[in-house]
Amino acid sequence: MNLVRNGILLVITFAVFAFGAVEVWAESIVESLAAILFLVWTLAVFRDDEAKITLNSLLYPLLGFIAIGGIQLLFHRSAYPFLTRVDMLLLAAYAILFFLTTQVFRERRDLARLAWFLAALCFAVSLFGIAQHFTSEGTIYWFRRLTVGGAVFGPYVNRNHFAGFVEMTLPFPLALMIFRGMRRDIFPLATLLSVIPIGALILSGSRAGVIGFVFELAVLGLLSRSRKTRSGKRSIALGLVIFAGLALVAWLGAGKIIERFSLLRPGEVSIARRVSMARGGLHLFLAHPVSGSGLGTLVAVYPKFETFYDGHLVDHVHNDYIELLAELGIIGGLCGLAFLFILFRDARRSYESEQGHFSRAIHAAAVAGIAGLLLHSFVDFNLHIPANAILFLILCAVATSDPLPSESQMPRALRRRVRIEEEPAEP
Repeated sequence: MNLVRNGILLVITFAVFAFGAVEVWAESIVESLAAILFLVWTLAVFRDDEAKITLNSLLYPLLGFIAIGGIQLLFHRSAYPFLTRVDMLLLAAYAILFFLTTQVFRERRDLARLAWFLAALCFAVSLFGIAQHFTSEGTIYWFRRLTVGGAVFGPYVNRNHFAGFVEMTLPFPLALMIFRGMRRDIFPLATLLSVIPIGALILSGSRAGVIGFVFELAVLGLLSRSRKTRSGKRSIALGLVIFAGLALVAWLGAGKIIERFSLLRPGEVSIARRVSMARGGLHLFLAHPVSGSGLGTLVAVYPKFETFYDGHLVDHVHNDYIELLAELGIIGGLCGLAFLFILFRDARRSYESEQGHFSRAIHAAAVAGIAGLLLHSFVDFNLHIPANAILFLILCAVATSDPLPSESQMPRALRRRVRIEEEPAEP
């Protein structure tokens, strides 16, 4: 299964660095890789008589979204069938990657690899974004200049989507520090992996991203208190990490960063424009209340319901919840509520179970990342960016995964090894 694990990590890396996989060629590669990985996993299962297949309950509402799109096509309820088919293929790739993640990332070693991979990827993308910002602002990879607007940061066309990426990956090193999920000698590495992304997030100028990150810190704080975690020293250490991130921001140029927050750049969307798009999306939902206008059809149908025309194409209404209702109607809304209910129920059960420090840390990190992005989704469309959608589902898989046993539940030999791996990280 190592090939499948490496393949999933490759898909994540490719999607993030390929502009978030928002272009047709990148989406096609993601879909192809997902299909190939599923084939490889299927062959491996057939060859292994002891292989166990587990079904995460979140898979059912995911398949429900695809089924709704199929029903829209079957009964000619889609305003633009081609766009519905395109989105169904992408959703199928998401479902495959989510399913494979639940199959191959179950053991402590594999989950540790995933957690540190996400932390390292967050650091690498953030460092790249900072370097690109100061050497070639307005372009991606120093040569790709946008022609239809946007606010570039890192490999993402929109700085808010970069912020969404950081919101989902930054909690992992932070949670490992708070919940004593790492050895003492790794603490400096986790600090470095945290400081750079904090600075990049603030430098990006995403207001919603910063609010989402503050909300994530509150979630981590509540989770640590709910389990009576002895985290006094680690909370101080976390405060020092955040202070170091702010110091990095000041060193990079606090004045320019404050200006970045206060000014609206060309191609960016104002708050008033977001409100008007949300209103238009609600009008679209009211026109098609039961089954919506069709999966993926908002870009084609929205002009009829536009409440404020400024000459720009509206492909998303900057609110994932309203867009879900507009395209899939009440049926899709109920499917979305089912997804959130199962996510909350299973994540809570997994977090509150008896488990080791590392296990609790990654569950808390996944919950915080999910909470931050769900809040951000009220004012943006991160869940319609393939790279961020894949990461979101992977976090959902981690948050609802079975808790890893605590030391008291392990054999003596394994307990000794885990005690070394999870030695409390003192600053």
